[in-house]
Amino acid sequence: MNLEKVVFGFFIVLAATLNFGFFIGEIDNPAHHHIYELFAAVVVNLIATILKLGDRTQIGAVHLSTSLVADLQLIAAAMVWGYAAHVAQTGMTPEVTTSIVSLSGGALFANVISVVILIAETIMQRR
Repeated sequence: MNLEKVVFGFFIVLAATLNFGFFIGEIDNPAHHHIYELFAAVVVNLIATILKLGDRTQIGAVHLSTSLVADLQLIAAAMVWGYAAHVAQTGMTPEVTTSIVSLSGGALFANVISVVILIAETIMQRR
């Protein structure tokens, strides 16, 4: 068993599950989406991106691109949250929450693509 591949797979799957945990719930209800879960999703996605930097294969490039998309969307979601809560003083209205959760949904889709690629790569690997 290759420990590097275990850690790599762990962070890819953890990024997807944390993002799913934040995403699930009523899209416009702020009580269903916790800021610490979004923070954890951002941090784990960034770690997964860093782990993908060393791979120089074509599949590695696709892994990196899906990770960058997820990072961009989750960071944008965090910025929208921060702006609404601390700059605009509007708080977490249903409209703001919908925007944040929608951005998280895009990141979740990128995470799912990354997990599917990981599974396909694992199945195609020969001993």
